[in-house]
Amino acid sequence: MRYLPTFTETRDTSHIGEEIHALASEIYPLCRSITGSGVRTTLASLSRHIDLNVRAVPTGTQVFDWQVPKEWTIRDAFIKNSAGERVVDFRRSNLHVLNYSMPVHVQLPLSELKQHIFTLPDQPDLIPYRTSYYQERWGFCMAHRDLEALPDGIYEAVIDSSLEDGHLNYGEFLHAGASPKEFLLSAHICHPSLANDNCSGLALLTTVAKRLSSLKTRYSYRVLFAPGTIGAIAWLSSHEADVGRIEHGLVVSCVGDGGGPTYKRSRQGNAMIDRAMGHLLKHDWPAATIVDFSPYGYDERQFCSPGFNLPVGLLQRSQFGTFPEYHTSADNLDFIRPEHLASSYALVMKAIDIVENNRRPVNLLPKCEPQLGRRGLFSTFGGDPDGPAKSMALLWVLNLADGDNDLLGIAERAGMPFGIIAQAAARLHEKELITYPDED
Repeated sequence: MRYLPTFTETRDTSHIGEEIHALASEIYPLCRSITGSGVRTTLASLSRHIDLNVRAVPTGTQVFDWQVPKEWTIRDAFIKNSAGERVVDFRRSNLHVLNYSMPVHVQLPLSELKQHIFTLPDQPDLIPYRTSYYQERWGFCMAHRDLEALPDGIYEAVIDSSLEDGHLNYGEFLHAGASPKEFLLSAHICHPSLANDNCSGLALLTTVAKRLSSLKTRYSYRVLFAPGTIGAIAWLSSHEADVGRIEHGLVVSCVGDGGGPTYKRSRQGNAMIDRAMGHLLKHDWPAATIVDFSPYGYDERQFCSPGFNLPVGLLQRSQFGTFPEYHTSADNLDFIRPEHLASSYALVMKAIDIVENNRRPVNLLPKCEPQLGRRGLFSTFGGDPDGPAKSMALLWVLNLADGDNDLLGIAERAGMPFGIIAQAAARLHEKELITYPDED
């Protein structure tokens, strides 16, 4: 069979950035964690846009070396001064609470209360994001300048929360292609009101999934929204028999700011996704950064653990931990911009385009050059500024179509964008000058 030609976006996508930003804005206020109603509400919001299958893993389930923790529910939290005024209020920002805090209701002097308060002295106007998932603690986060302004006295600290048996939830979207082989796209869903990390990733992949659902594709596509670390581990534990289908993968996070892009290679280092991303960034984003794999970061480290070693890389704009807004209240909806979200969307779709259309051609007339002019492949008129590049692309494909080189490798050797080489190959295939042994 012959697969569909390239489907890199040719329609009007000027609205895509606004669409992604609007969805990020919708889910931004929700208080998410690794378990709880915030995750379920977020998945319900995404389900209004795509066909999402929501899974529940009970508390205590063994997932490799981990256990699914108790479910955290947060209803309210505050610190009141002696006048009964809320000087810290969870209702104003869900970052004000140490995520996964155990319940507490105490009155204590400021000197003792400070032992349970996290601030950023170097960024005194920002609220930090802090968690305590696997050790029972209670605490608050606030701007350091506000803490410094508190007078001595007795304060009331209340965290109305609970840790009880429940579930860990994740959501999956599956688009079936011509092949059961899969391209995995993943974004973590555990962070509360942090726009870049990772409302941007959730909204972008939802938009990608929505677009894929309208296309006929070569590969099948699985989009996973799971809590960081424990969610990916739980998913891998329940899909261990199936992960051999995954031939390409991207973890997506922090894709709404103006930095980068940044790509982190898979553990394999030269997987198809690594080659595709390297090619795209070289040609379309020359200021991009490519870094080698390391076992620290997002869920690529679970997918790339030695027992799986899946070909999964990490796509970001600014690299996590390197921008001052990271894990602070400054990572808000003003920090992510529609134009950057649209650019990130284009990058993901172009990577999908390469994966969909990359294959190994074989020249059917390999002894000397075939006569291209009489087949209408060489223009006899001047004036086409792209004419020389198109002609060279034809020659490169014919010369390297020996069954050993794929189209991406030909593009790299020719120093041309993949799209030009793929279009040349499509023209040669139409004229029956090349074939694809695995299709024809």
